[in-house]
Amino acid sequence: MTDWETVRAIAGTLPGAEESTTYGQPAFKVGGRLFAWISPDRHAEGALAVRVDPEEKEFAIAANPDVFFQTAHYEGHPILLVRLEHVGRAQLEERIEESWLLRAPKRLADAYLAERA
Repeated sequence: MTDWETVRAIAGTLPGAEESTTYGQPAFKVGGRLFAWISPDRHAEGALAVRVDPEEKEFAIAANPDVFFQTAHYEGHPILLVRLEHVGRAQLEERIEESWLLRAPKRLADAYLAERA
């Protein structure tokens, strides 16, 4: 089981990540752009929202409906909702990193990837 503290521990290690808020909920941004946040949508029931490749969203939901989902609020947007109480740490790390890569400035993302290679 994971929670916001787990999200904080993961997201806080990514270059340029800044803890913030959005609509009164905790969030992480990079370059002023959200990449991980607790959804303010009341139908999301406190789920983590992350950016995702639009073509991967439906696959992720179909493969793990207990972990990943969407609400009408996010339909048509490249945002995946994550049930923190059901996601494992490794899967959460992967989703947060992917979201960060999608939102980070290109130079920062490229430098991060080069460093990890």
